[in-house]
Amino acid sequence: MTSHRTLVVVAHPDLAASRITAALADAVTDLDGVTVRELASAYPDRRVDAAREQELLREHDTIVLQFPWHWYSMPGVLKEWMDQVLRYGFAYGAGGDALHGKRLQLVISTGGPESSYTPTGHNRFTMAELLRPLDATAHLCGMDMAEPLILHSAPRATPEELAAHAARYRELLSAVPAAAGR
Repeated sequence: MTSHRTLVVVAHPDLAASRITAALADAVTDLDGVTVRELASAYPDRRVDAAREQELLREHDTIVLQFPWHWYSMPGVLKEWMDQVLRYGFAYGAGGDALHGKRLQLVISTGGPESSYTPTGHNRFTMAELLRPLDATAHLCGMDMAEPLILHSAPRATPEELAAHAARYRELLSAVPAAAGR
């Protein structure tokens, strides 16, 4: 029986300067069956090796997209990765079934508090509403989208709050095989 494998795609424009994204990536790098891929350092010129990334996607059962929420979306490096890797004939369309049945897990940090992501809050929309394009992408690719793991007010997270969130992240990825088998 093959063991469950998880690919964590970390997208941050400057991971070395990141407190939250770096800490979360570090929290899961030593987990069995987990591969962490940091996009900005792998592709500083944004020229993605699509064939290599597609091979990694094929080899893993769960795909985690880990990123800070920027301007109501993902960082540009992740959008560029998606544009180059999730191609017709691979991820969707005729013959594009490489991702069918895989699980998509989003791990996101936001600058604002959770209360700002409501119809009456500062951002006017819930995170579920704002994440609809990624939900639609998962659907198009035949993937099951898991409930996102979100750390709100990330810049104001205390070391203890960050450690607790990192522990939840580790627990989530450690429990993935059971959840994926539902």
